[in-house]
Amino acid sequence: MSKRVLMVVTNHTKITDDHKTGLWLEEFAVPYLVFKEKGYDVKVTSISGGEVALDPKSIDEKPDWKDAEAELKNTVKLSKEDAQGFDVIFLPGGHGTMFDFPDSETLQYVLQQFAEENKVISAVCHGPAGFVNATYKDGTPIVKGKSMTAFTDEEEREMQLDQYMPFLLETKLRENGANFITAEKWTDHSLRDGNLVTGQNPQSSKSTAEKVVEALEAS
Repeated sequence: MSKRVLMVVTNHTKITDDHKTGLWLEEFAVPYLVFKEKGYDVKVTSISGGEVALDPKSIDEKPDWKDAEAELKNTVKLSKEDAQGFDVIFLPGGHGTMFDFPDSETLQYVLQQFAEENKVISAVCHGPAGFVNATYKDGTPIVKGKSMTAFTDEEEREMQLDQYMPFLLETKLRENGANFITAEKWTDHSLRDGNLVTGQNPQSSKSTAEKVVEALEAS
């Protein structure tokens, strides 16, 4: 039986009227291709379904990611049924996730089921925005006491987008009890704490996916 991966991406398209955002392509395409190369069965879903907008800045000088991009033309809407039948959930980033991941009741439900069943949960860059309201059934945040990383407050401020964000991701995860570990900004930094696998930024996309593979092969 090949492993089954559930990928969930954002549908949110703007930060301000003149600042478009969406999914950060590398954070989806690179892990997608790592999983496909391993022979895993990958299902791509999004919060609202349909075509997924890409952050314009993420499509400047891209390698050949046509196979991955084809998956974004008409995505299935994430449903509560997706809580079953998968070995791992993976949340790529992009600033869009800061707006539609935290308040998605469906995503929170699916993450809770994965956490309760101790399945592999992974996210990169802004993807951990999906974790900020995710709890176990008893209300404990799923990140509490876990070593993890995500897009840092320093990186957010350097992009000068901090004032437009609904919250600062690193700060919020720390408030939820995460043992948040940062590395030098814009460098490859990923962490695996048991079945929680996280990456700091786009540069960490491949190493995060590889740590997911390690976690899956160990289980």
